[in-house]
Amino acid sequence: MKFVKTIMLLLLLSPTLPAFGQEYPSRPITMVVPFSAGGPGDVIARLLGSSMSVTLKQAVIIENVVGAGGTIGTNRVAKAAPDGYTLLLMHVGQATAPALYAKLPFDPVGDFAPIGLVTDVPMILVARSNFPAKDLKELVAYVRAQGDKVTYGNVGLGSASHLCGLMFMSAIEAKLTPIYYKGGGPALNDIIAGHIDVYCDPATGPTPYIQAGTIPGYAITSKKRVPTLPNVPTSAEACMRRATRRNQSWMRSSAPCKRRSRIRPWSAASPSSA
Repeated sequence: MKFVKTIMLLLLLSPTLPAFGQEYPSRPITMVVPFSAGGPGDVIARLLGSSMSVTLKQAVIIENVVGAGGTIGTNRVAKAAPDGYTLLLMHVGQATAPALYAKLPFDPVGDFAPIGLVTDVPMILVARSNFPAKDLKELVAYVRAQGDKVTYGNVGLGSASHLCGLMFMSAIEAKLTPIYYKGGGPALNDIIAGHIDVYCDPATGPTPYIQAGTIPGYAITSKKRVPTLPNVPTSAEACMRRATRRNQSWMRSSAPCKRRSRIRPWSAASPSSA
């Protein structure tokens, strides 16, 4: 979290902020999360916002703006004033959107000034509690036999969960039926409730439920097993490397720039808390 707080302090050093002659921030900051409350992005945003509030001595308001795979919330920030008071916390969908949408109301590169990487976590493949497979080998066999009768949840086109599902289907040469959600929270709730069959989610969300035995975890995309889930094999161990190669869920923070302002990259002059 110290790293994240340091990254956010970029805003304090930017000469492009509008509070000329004023101390920044002089009013609350809004951090837009393009997904529903309760998901991994929302949880990360609230942890980050709480830490920023202490450091900047100003309120950080989390605003969930959902819909269209995160593009509605992203557009909300793109159209905001480039003054440092509206920030975006977005995942890989900001990078994949140009390939998935014929026309976007914003420029994913030119309309944003990147602040920094906030998280980079592995994905984990989970299933409903009564799914008839004790390990990944049995899960693959079941999915191949049932085909599109099996549903998989994801949080929208271009999201990490969507890409993870596509890579999984490609690797096992089977087609599942996608169920789209507006955020990780609702998708995770439905896998726990048994409304969908499988779900590929950033590991931060399902971990406590796997630990409690509520849902099974079949494979994680990290290079090594994670200490919090020692019984969940890596995708490489499970011979599914092609399905999940470098399938990580990253989130970055950025601010609108309208091509007129830029937030300076972090440098060696950063505070010692980095």
